[in-house]
Amino acid sequence: MIKTTLKTLAISVIAFGMLGCQDAPKSASTAPVAAESATTKRLTASDLAPYIERDIQDDVFYFVLPDRFYNGDTSNDNGSTTKLISQGGFDPTDYGMYHGGDVPGLQAKIPYLKAMGISAIWLTPILRNQALQEGGSGYHGYWVLDFTEIDPHLGTNDDLKAFIDAAHKENIKVYFDIITNHTADVIKYTECHGEDGLTPNPNCEYRTLAEVAEKGTYTPVIPAGSENAKVPAWLNDPKYYHNQGETTFEGENSVYGDFAGLDDINTDDPEVVKGMIDILTKLVSQFKPDGFRIDTVKHVNIEFWQEFAPAVVSHAQSEGIPKFFMFGEVYDFTPENLSYFTTTGKVQSVLDFALQGMLADALIKQKGTDVLANLFTKDELYRDGDSNANQLLTFVSNHDMGRFAWMLKDSEHNYSMAEMEQRVTLAHAFLYFARGIPVVYYGDEQGFVGDGGDKAARQDMMPSQVDSYNDDNLLGTDKTTADDNFDQSHPFYNAFADYASVYFAHETLRKGEQTTLYSQATPGVFAITRSHGDSQYLVVFNTSNKVANAEFEVSANRATHIFGDSKDSVAIANNKASVTLSGLSFAIYQL
Repeated sequence: MIKTTLKTLAISVIAFGMLGCQDAPKSASTAPVAAESATTKRLTASDLAPYIERDIQDDVFYFVLPDRFYNGDTSNDNGSTTKLISQGGFDPTDYGMYHGGDVPGLQAKIPYLKAMGISAIWLTPILRNQALQEGGSGYHGYWVLDFTEIDPHLGTNDDLKAFIDAAHKENIKVYFDIITNHTADVIKYTECHGEDGLTPNPNCEYRTLAEVAEKGTYTPVIPAGSENAKVPAWLNDPKYYHNQGETTFEGENSVYGDFAGLDDINTDDPEVVKGMIDILTKLVSQFKPDGFRIDTVKHVNIEFWQEFAPAVVSHAQSEGIPKFFMFGEVYDFTPENLSYFTTTGKVQSVLDFALQGMLADALIKQKGTDVLANLFTKDELYRDGDSNANQLLTFVSNHDMGRFAWMLKDSEHNYSMAEMEQRVTLAHAFLYFARGIPVVYYGDEQGFVGDGGDKAARQDMMPSQVDSYNDDNLLGTDKTTADDNFDQSHPFYNAFADYASVYFAHETLRKGEQTTLYSQATPGVFAITRSHGDSQYLVVFNTSNKVANAEFEVSANRATHIFGDSKDSVAIANNKASVTLSGLSFAIYQL
């Protein structure tokens, strides 16, 4: 493994303020400012407003697959002891099987997450799954059978409640990942799978709506023994599913087709809408999570979201969760399509795939910073009565597309390990200090890389036995994934902890309106202001690996350096800023 040293980031001597919610005092300095080295207490979730009343824009998220995190109870590794359909699949050497991580393991590592500045934990689905399906396992949680209990591989309902209570005691929120588009693959079709439903056939061709109008759907059949596999009971009735065959993720079949056989719920049916609202509001009442991430939002008809989203939020508020918040996964890179679901669809927010794509363009493909400026011109599309672009959940890596570090490794630019480290940390700086709410994908803080998306990006934090994980060169460390990777001295872990502390200390960096001041057609400077009330901050990034200079107008004549590389500087005179930034760095100034 190769270990390199990240450039030192220092926090200047500033007053953090009561509970980390006050902006720094203004400075009379007019000269270029450099950060002063200082030892400053890092702010954590304990320094924030109480979780029950805290706005989502004050949070830093950690997205985690519990099965791949930490094994806190080995007795549950094989799942249910009474329900065969949710039993088995444990093989820590196979990257498509259960590895033993669980909710007690997450609870044990709350101090690790808190010290990194995490204030909200988003779990992949934790409800009871069909353990085995199509040669793989439900370790990821997206094959739900039972919407009333936790998957036995991950623990018990009491374990989940204990974890949530423990997180709340540390002032950390917990978000569930929910699914309304589909359930586990139980329903088969006689035309594809035989009269008993047992004939394997992965290519059950989609029947269009026009074909359904002419000759009906496929004929559903449930294999013997699985007739009552789903909970609540109404989910076992095939009439509540589309039964139209496999999706190709294009056109109408992306809404009406089955995903790799997963039973596609007929969310057009008013009874289904009522039933799903009932299921998810009961989940809120039972466990009291702080919000939901909603899976596969664009694969469900918009009318469903218009009724479902407000009903669930209203119910949560009636249960004493006034800041309950939902954000959806709309796997699309255009603000026009993303914003459709937050405005017309009434979902409070979505994951910002568009920003992920532009950060990849700027920092991996080495396109100019104009791509970022062009993206942010579309932020108004998100503005309506209950949402805006500041509420978008921003990320650079996830469990489907893979890790930003892998995208760098896979790039045509043949980046060195040292430059990959700089680009990963700079990409995360955009998440913390440009508009939006930062989401760290588990393992990124330990330099995980991977070999691609999906299973190749779902490494173990606990010592792994998967050969294709363990042969990776991790960034910033001599360790491999065969080691325990909860290293609080890792340079990424510490960088992200510093970012969170600054983010928590300055309300304007969390809630300020963003304005682009400078961008260019080639890699180099990107400058924005964040403005909130009478407070304004300048945040400047350099996406080039060389020293970069830029001049642009600002509505200020003074600047105080808040955070960034000590070599960077800004001079302000006559409402014009002249900045000098070292390669792949960023700096924050209060104006």
